[in-house]
Amino acid sequence: MSKTFGAGAMLTAIAGFVAMFGAGSTGAWAQEEALPIQEAVAVVAEAPAADEPRFVASEAVQPLDVQEFGEEAAARYRQATSLQELVGDMPIDAELSADMKCLAEAVYFEARGEPLDGQLAVAKVVINRSTSGLYPSDYCSVVTQRAQFSFVRGGRIPRADEGSAAWRRALAVAQIAHQDLWSCPADDAMYFHATYVKPGWASRKRQLARIDTHIFYR
Repeated sequence: MSKTFGAGAMLTAIAGFVAMFGAGSTGAWAQEEALPIQEAVAVVAEAPAADEPRFVASEAVQPLDVQEFGEEAAARYRQATSLQELVGDMPIDAELSADMKCLAEAVYFEARGEPLDGQLAVAKVVINRSTSGLYPSDYCSVVTQRAQFSFVRGGRIPRADEGSAAWRRALAVAQIAHQDLWSCPADDAMYFHATYVKPGWASRKRQLARIDTHIFYR
């Protein structure tokens, strides 16, 4: 697997993407009845219809330069030979911004039982949506947008077990995705769903990767 070391994920809207793809018809809805978190179906709907409001955040998330972690840490990141190694190196004890917590929560609730590649791919979907111009431009608004992520209920994100190893991994994966420190087969993904469902919009999208129990599309 190749890795990408950049100053951060590009956070400006891509006007050309809007012109090419437009805002499609409404996609699959989230489950109406609450399910246990581990049974929640991960179905991501299509872009909002043209007559639906689009959201503009007051301030876009700005990625940190990897050098801000210090030269020694930056050197370790460049030398990492696996995503697992990079996850283990991530500093995760710093105070989280609201948006970084929302990104980690998306990873935790959608993919904490998935391989690290699958967790990273979920984070990339949130980030790609925030830069697309079709969705809200901050992570929290992307995650809590109506009928997009099945673990969100009534616009609220459940409480994660922040003492668990799964949460610590989710924090690390979220930071890696935010910093664009590692590539995955679904780097450009905007949509995904669980393998055990077949949403109608999937046939109109380009499949990028199947990682464990999720399929990712552009």
